[in-house]
Amino acid sequence: MEKNIQKQMEIMVSGAEEVLVKKELEQAVSDAVKNDQPLNVKLGLDPTSPDIHLGHTVVLNKMRQFQDLGHKATLIIGDYTARIGDPSGRSKLRPKLDPAQIDSNAATYMAQAFKILDRDKTEVVHNSQWLKGLKFEDVLSLTSRFTVARMLERDDFKKRFHSNTPIAIMEFLYPIMQAYDSVAIKADIELGGTDQKFNLLMGRELQKEFSQRPQIALTMPILVGTDGVEKMSKSLGNYIGVHEHPKEIFGKIMSVPDHMMLDYFKLLTRIQKSQYDQIEQDLKQGRVNPMVIKRRLAKTIIKDLYSAQDAQKAEEDFDLVFKKKKVPQQIQEYAPQKKDGKLWIVSLLVESGLAKSNGEARRLLGQGAVKVDGQKITDAEIEFDPPSLDGKIIQKGKRHFRKIRIV
Repeated sequence: MEKNIQKQMEIMVSGAEEVLVKKELEQAVSDAVKNDQPLNVKLGLDPTSPDIHLGHTVVLNKMRQFQDLGHKATLIIGDYTARIGDPSGRSKLRPKLDPAQIDSNAATYMAQAFKILDRDKTEVVHNSQWLKGLKFEDVLSLTSRFTVARMLERDDFKKRFHSNTPIAIMEFLYPIMQAYDSVAIKADIELGGTDQKFNLLMGRELQKEFSQRPQIALTMPILVGTDGVEKMSKSLGNYIGVHEHPKEIFGKIMSVPDHMMLDYFKLLTRIQKSQYDQIEQDLKQGRVNPMVIKRRLAKTIIKDLYSAQDAQKAEEDFDLVFKKKKVPQQIQEYAPQKKDGKLWIVSLLVESGLAKSNGEARRLLGQGAVKVDGQKITDAEIEFDPPSLDGKIIQKGKRHFRKIRIV
């Protein structure tokens, strides 16, 4: 364990939005160092979807920092709480998930989470281990410790109440269940996004009721997406997936507005404070071209998710496409399903995965974003003889390619 308390505190609070309560954190760290007893750091994940993006890795990176300092990381898979669904930020009740889907999502989620976390230093538990066995009298005992007024202090509940939008009693149970997770594992610290503040504080309150030392709540900012405006979200299309190919991640990072770079360094990497401070000063004083810093950001993120070699290759591919105006050396091949007759350009784009729908394909063509072997195609009605396309490269925008094979 890191013995320098000041260094620990500096790393722990770096990038955090709020620490409740900082004095308690200082005391907890001091006690941990004195007794050589690692703190138990909790992070709960509800596997409501199989994939995660860089926005989800903000708290994972923070937990990894705690691991590197020598503390115990407890990752709680909310296989039981996911049956309700976290109401945080929701304007309506979440749809129920099938247990089999939850298990499938959890497996995929974990594979991605361990791109960030140290697997050997992470204890993974499922909250069904303790929540499933609670009797109804136990649930009543838990609910008796909180009031409806307390629940309505939560912003999303308050807004729905005042707008006469239904709030299911079941939704009130979610923060209580998450709080009980903290009791079950005797958490010293719980991590979460700013939207989790209410839930984290509920954990503090319930631990007091069970005569445990209340956990410190540390919240991390919500990551803004690649558009530099809205929070990162798959539905908004401004996300970078953890499982995306390194060259895709590199290209998307390079498209991030310059003013976002410092936040991305702070929230998505584990560089030392001295390094961050140097980058900040270099940018403010104009000593370094922002593009150089952005390249470093992209390579750092890819190195953490994949490897240094993958980061270098992604940069080389980027330069090949954007600076030398060439195509990458390795391109995914696509064999059209149609074996006879003409091949419609719109169908080629959709079936190859370059467009999600005919409508999107037509828009791309209309925008001049499609090329076949370097020739721009704008006519959405154009058709090709299959033999003439064998070995040709179809391109969408600047980063997306498919090599056509007629078999």
